Amino acid sequence: MKKFNIRKVLDGLTAVSSSSSAAQTGAAKENDAVPESLQSEHFQLCKTVRHGFPHRPSSMAFDPVQKILAVGTLNGALRLFGRAGVECYCQHDSGAAVIQLQFLINEGALVSALADDSLHLWNLRQKIPAILHSLKFNRERITYCHLPFQSKWLYIGTERGNIHIVNVESFTLSGYVIMWNKAIELSTKTHPGPVVHISDNPMDEGKLLIGFECGVVVLWDLKSKKADYRYNYDEAIHSVAWHHEGKQFVCSHSDGTLTTWNIRTPAKPAQIITPHGKQPKDAKKPEPCKPILKVEYKTTRAGDPFMVLSGGLSYDTVGRRACLTVMHGKSTAVLEMDFPIVDFLTLCETPYPNDFQEPYAVVVLLERDLVVIDLGQIGYPIFETPYPLSIHESPVTCCEYFADCPGELIPALYSVGSRQKRQGYSKKDWPISGGNWGQGTQSYPEIIITGHADGSIKFWDASALMLQVLYKLKTAKVFERARGKEEKANTDIVDEDPFAIQTLCWCPESRMLCVAGVSAHVIVYRFSKQEVTTADVQLLEVRMQSDLSNVDSPDAAGDQTPTQPSPPPPSPQESEPSATISTQASASGNISISLADGPRDNMPCLQVRISPLKQSPGYQVELVVQLVWVSGEPPQQITSLAINSSYGLVVFGNSNGLAVVDYLQKTLLLNLGTSELYSPSEPNQRHPCSPRKARHPSGAQCDSNDGPNAAEERCKSPNSGSNSPCNSDEERKAKFIEKVKYKSRRFSKTVSNDFARMSRKISSPNEQKPYSEWGTISSRKYFYYTHNGTSKTTRKSVELAFPATNSDHNMNSKDNSFSRSRSSSVASIDRESREAICAFCFCETFPRKLADASPSPCLLVGTTHGSVMLVGLSLPSGDQQRLLQPVGISSSGTVARLKGGILTTALLDAAGALLPASYQPWYDPNASDEEKEKEKSRWRRPASPPSSQDGHDSQFAVLCSERQAKVLAMPSQTRVYKHNITESSFVLRADVVEMAGANCIACFCANGHIMMLSLPSLRPLLDVNYLPLTDMRIARTFCFSNLGQALYLTSPTEVQRITYSQETCDNLQEMLSELFTPVETPEAPNRGFFKGLFGGGAQSLDREDLFGETASGKASRSLAQHIPGPGNMEGMKGAASGVVGELARARIALDERGQKLGELEERTAAMMASADSFSKHAHDMMLKYKDKKWYQL
Repeated sequence: MKKFNIRKVLDGLTAVSSSSSAAQTGAAKENDAVPESLQSEHFQLCKTVRHGFPHRPSSMAFDPVQKILAVGTLNGALRLFGRAGVECYCQHDSGAAVIQLQFLINEGALVSALADDSLHLWNLRQKIPAILHSLKFNRERITYCHLPFQSKWLYIGTERGNIHIVNVESFTLSGYVIMWNKAIELSTKTHPGPVVHISDNPMDEGKLLIGFECGVVVLWDLKSKKADYRYNYDEAIHSVAWHHEGKQFVCSHSDGTLTTWNIRTPAKPAQIITPHGKQPKDAKKPEPCKPILKVEYKTTRAGDPFMVLSGGLSYDTVGRRACLTVMHGKSTAVLEMDFPIVDFLTLCETPYPNDFQEPYAVVVLLERDLVVIDLGQIGYPIFETPYPLSIHESPVTCCEYFADCPGELIPALYSVGSRQKRQGYSKKDWPISGGNWGQGTQSYPEIIITGHADGSIKFWDASALMLQVLYKLKTAKVFERARGKEEKANTDIVDEDPFAIQTLCWCPESRMLCVAGVSAHVIVYRFSKQEVTTADVQLLEVRMQSDLSNVDSPDAAGDQTPTQPSPPPPSPQESEPSATISTQASASGNISISLADGPRDNMPCLQVRISPLKQSPGYQVELVVQLVWVSGEPPQQITSLAINSSYGLVVFGNSNGLAVVDYLQKTLLLNLGTSELYSPSEPNQRHPCSPRKARHPSGAQCDSNDGPNAAEERCKSPNSGSNSPCNSDEERKAKFIEKVKYKSRRFSKTVSNDFARMSRKISSPNEQKPYSEWGTISSRKYFYYTHNGTSKTTRKSVELAFPATNSDHNMNSKDNSFSRSRSSSVASIDRESREAICAFCFCETFPRKLADASPSPCLLVGTTHGSVMLVGLSLPSGDQQRLLQPVGISSSGTVARLKGGILTTALLDAAGALLPASYQPWYDPNASDEEKEKEKSRWRRPASPPSSQDGHDSQFAVLCSERQAKVLAMPSQTRVYKHNITESSFVLRADVVEMAGANCIACFCANGHIMMLSLPSLRPLLDVNYLPLTDMRIARTFCFSNLGQALYLTSPTEVQRITYSQETCDNLQEMLSELFTPVETPEAPNRGFFKGLFGGGAQSLDREDLFGETASGKASRSLAQHIPGPGNMEGMKGAASGVVGELARARIALDERGQKLGELEERTAAMMASADSFSKHAHDMMLKYKDKKWYQL
């Protein structure tokens, strides 16, 4: 049976008592339902692209003809890179680490070897690569793979020292096996260890070089099936590299040495060098060094060969970063890397191993970066990476996604961001240039904003499934940095990363940016194309505190007897205790008051810089707002943030309450606890009931000498006038001013007049005023005398104490990984039980439940306990008045209550269309007055919402919490629709998004479900179990955007983009880039006349006759298991959906075929002409010598 709720009945009766429309039942309202165009057929969920650096890379391969780079990871992922914008992501189902990759050069295929002893053949000729074949070894562990150029036989080295051969076309094992006991000498008594290297002689394909871990290298003759030579060295081998002539090879060893061997002299190496070893005077051998993990030996026609190696540093270089060594002739260059080296490859002009290699670049895969070094320029500069690999430059702490942005935004951000690029890059083009861009029609601008742990903010161009950094903003420049540990401020509330971005709010139309950091600071930025130098950063300090500790427990009767007014307190000189009060001038000019050897008070967590701040074109600081310590308690981190450029207001909230700041006038308008937003008669209000004893440290804002009735006033809301000893506005105002005057005397005698000008207008709850301006507070400047007696403006600050609620514990869904407060455990429990502010929405709606009301600027406030309050804003008319007159603020009480914390709110018009927040179009604040007026003349203020006519509701308020969604009719505030999103889990992220010309609610739950609800009826449109919450990183970065787009941080270094649009899924094949493009394989090197005559050139080998089933027989079935892959079906799907791409490729192939046929005809005609000429000459010669004798010749 449904539970009867008398409160809802009373709300309905009081809301529209003069109208009978409020008495309509839910069934009657469904008759007037808003028509909705969105259906379930419009939605489908799928992944699109993945950006960023591969997380935990393990291996790398390069196709020198297609110019495609492949990177494997320890998680079993594959990332393929081509030209800028050409990226692809694949994943092995097993998730095993990728130990090695081998391209089938210019064949559009890739072989991957995994740590679970499986081989996989990937088809790269389709836009979404798929596995064609798999081979799982059962009795052998794979350690090394080698695939010769233009060969279909893959050599597999194992941990037991054996070598097996796989046919990559059929992915079946050959019967030909090289056993370890036959490769090594019979007199050897120990096992040689795993196979660490396999390669064939560049000049003789029938000779296979096998390197064992113990230091033994064997040159194996494939035809005779025996070892030709064996090369022994005392140190373990890590890698082997051939000279292109096939007469020498180089080995790298575990003692930091390089040994060069002539293939026909296996007795001893021809040369032994230690690149980084120190040669002692009295010793024959140099000091041992760290292992050389890899070496590559590349030759050039015009000069000395290149030898590139990683590792091998001396052991006395403790703490030195990883290095790559490039040895060219007599010069040795040591290139330090920022991170450990995983692998490197030398890029060469030719794919043929028996030709001069002509190296031009080195690709270095680091643990957290990808570096490409130019070998053709002096100093070996690096190439500028075109991929978005710097997402993790500092850990990502928050993320926002904006689709369908104004068209001029991306060029504006790119123009200011291009000046930030580093200099000294190579002037050559990026060498990894394979693939082609997609041919999709998705052309709307998309921007991604990421906030990072070092305080930086990055703007990314995410249009057309690409990602490119546009602009980087460093918020830490606003603050002073501690140079050493001894200078580190003791006011930090986090152990590390004090500048980390907590949340951000961005208005694309006005380009206003508001950022909240973990050190309880808010920074407001404006966008400008001109460089400025700011002499003093505008600073506003806010004292937000909770007085749970100052509220006594109620008596048994539940009533609290008000105390009578006491006479004014004596002068501070007479009443101050014996403790010393120290007034400290901070580096930024701020005055902080703290008790000597006592709790910190009125101190911000960070110090704003005092030196002039040079601000480059881009985002420039408008205002800095900092929360300060209160009586030894650190400020609570900011949980919600909003900015509105049309109103000129910023609002932020935390577990203590909310604050509204006017960033135009640089003043604090409102500083309230959550409980003060409730009306006294509301059943949702929660009263403070902490049993903790009051504390009154001298020097704190709330102490025992605060004046008359201080203890009582601290636990009363501004609109709780019934229990106050002073019931009139004038008396309350006089008492407030008297208290502020006394506090001002304690700070400085010169500021009392300024404090006296501040007033707090408190309205009685009995008066029905539409705008009771109890929250209108104008902050004034503080003037403090400096040492030389001159006055100096130091800060603007309004510090008000207010009570907060102590209610049942409710888990806040926005978990913050940076919350590491140093406060007591009792205070932590109190903070968890408070009702925090978690959602804001600036809008134009009806602040009153009146039928003839008109919409006006308002602020919707959501809390973690599910309450949604409405706050009215009274803005002065005119631009000049707006800068002079204060903004009026009035509370309209609670609008609704939902289960769980509020996540998002929005407004719809009567037709169900989204009502966007008003904004001020962008203008350059540093431009000339003429340009400003020209820009303002083009402003088109968004149309105001229609007013309520004939007593009917004209708006819908959409409210979504962690468990519920509700739609209210405005201004009657009656519930029209309700939907329980989840009962067993909770929603992590919810957004009202535009989709196919309509609007819906997009939800991501902690159990991995992604759901879509229609608006305004809240019909379920999509419910897919997509991704269970396995990491708080996903919860912190998951965000939806318009037009069916969403993203999240899938690893610390990668961003995964998804779509929930059926249209985008259908066109995805066309939008994705192509990896494989038809490219002709370069011609083989010319053998030359004498080499062809005397057999000095490269010798080929018919591997089919040697490794085929006829010659070698069948392999053991128990050795490996063949698993057919789904690649063929995926290829058919890709071909069916990618018709345009296939037709384009077919047209290119047809043109190439026609061109080749034309060339063939020309060659045929030339050969026929040559044959006719030869026949004619032969006939003439025959006639000439026909009748002559031999002695006549």
